[in-house]
Amino acid sequence: MTELVELTATEMSALLRERAVSAVELAEAHLRRIDEVGDQVNAIVTLVAEQALDRAGQADADLARGHWRGPLHGLPVAHKDLVDTAGVRTTYGSRVFAGHVPDQDDLLVRRVRDAGGIMIGKTNTPEFGTGSHTVNEVFGATRNPYDLSKSAGGSSGGAAAALASRMVPLADGSDMGGSLRNPASFCNVAGLRPTPGRVASVSTEAAWYTLSVSGPMARTAADLALFMTAIAGFDPASPYAIREDGSVFAGPLERDFTGARIAFSPDLGGLPVDPETARVTAEAAAVLTGLGAKVEQVGLDLSDAEDAFRIYRSWYYALALGELPEAGPNITWNVEQGRKVTGADLARAERLRTGLFHRMNAFFGEYDFLIAPVSQVPPFPVEDPYVLEIDGTPMPDYLAWMRSCYWISVLHAPAMSVPCGFTSAGLPVGVQIVGRPWADFDVLQLGHAFEQATGTWRRKPDLPGSQACPRSR
Repeated sequence: MTELVELTATEMSALLRERAVSAVELAEAHLRRIDEVGDQVNAIVTLVAEQALDRAGQADADLARGHWRGPLHGLPVAHKDLVDTAGVRTTYGSRVFAGHVPDQDDLLVRRVRDAGGIMIGKTNTPEFGTGSHTVNEVFGATRNPYDLSKSAGGSSGGAAAALASRMVPLADGSDMGGSLRNPASFCNVAGLRPTPGRVASVSTEAAWYTLSVSGPMARTAADLALFMTAIAGFDPASPYAIREDGSVFAGPLERDFTGARIAFSPDLGGLPVDPETARVTAEAAAVLTGLGAKVEQVGLDLSDAEDAFRIYRSWYYALALGELPEAGPNITWNVEQGRKVTGADLARAERLRTGLFHRMNAFFGEYDFLIAPVSQVPPFPVEDPYVLEIDGTPMPDYLAWMRSCYWISVLHAPAMSVPCGFTSAGLPVGVQIVGRPWADFDVLQLGHAFEQATGTWRRKPDLPGSQACPRSR
């Protein structure tokens, strides 16, 4: 049972096809792992053990009849507690919705189920995904599996911690300002922020809003690609959905990067970076050079993304959550900022973002990829509300320490966090790989080559056993 949870999702899938393991065995192995470490980490906050075992039995029966449902057939998957799951509690990390049970599935959840994936539970998130530290008034804080005194990041911190702890092989997440990438970096797993529209999503309030995306998290680039074959694709309910379907991610990840032009920006234009994070991230350049790539350190300045991101984000919060009763302090602050946004502010944000798009279009004419820090700091104490200073530079608010992620969000480009190394204290640090808009598969290919060269992703957390946690909450 223990050995099964150590396998990657692609390895599990191959064993399922060969009938060397059953979907029930996989579900049981992961449920046992959740029993062992679930209380320590607090990553999966609503568990559906009986439902998962029932669906696993159905998957095995289907396979016995020769029916393979899709690329995720028989694989356990965890869904972020921001996506609606019919008949299963979905709180959005908010006490306002602590007992909320939707009657319909989110589009992403439907795609996972249709591809044969088996929901095992919901992962923790800050209230409405607000912030890069996973803590809320409903379930408390998610802890980092590599050091239980540290944050797992956010807002997909529950997903990242569950993956690192081997509670699940696949988990979905979402990302406006780094919520797929930051927790992946903090927990030594992989997360892909796809090009907006690559994973179609449905919004009844802001259908044209492109800063927030849904995407995959896993332990390897190959598993991210496997997940993307199921969740990527067009849907007419999204006005900017990309028409290519998920099959584009089924191709070979192996690629020769000899001569590839890669720009390395250690600080994206003067951002403060923790010395240990800077040291580990810089090691990525040598790895990529070893792959044959031409790596050049550049003085890229993305500071125009600051106002663009904050204005659009604030405006969105006022639009989407402005009428929410009894919201927590982070939601309230964001809504207040959004209500101050003027037409002139939006015009400035649009001009800044447009200018960045065209400058980066020229940049990607010279370089194939950009690499940079994911987060500006390693995992911080779980009791802290956010990072207060970086290398002696005070942070003005709870957003500022994540500029290395949210500046990239403005670029309309795919970005991946891939495990890079560890601090001297044994805390994970990822490196961010950014590609041209729509070049999501290229980013996964480079991520795959990088992780194969380093093997960093194989270093697992040393979690002590714990008393069994209940299988429903």
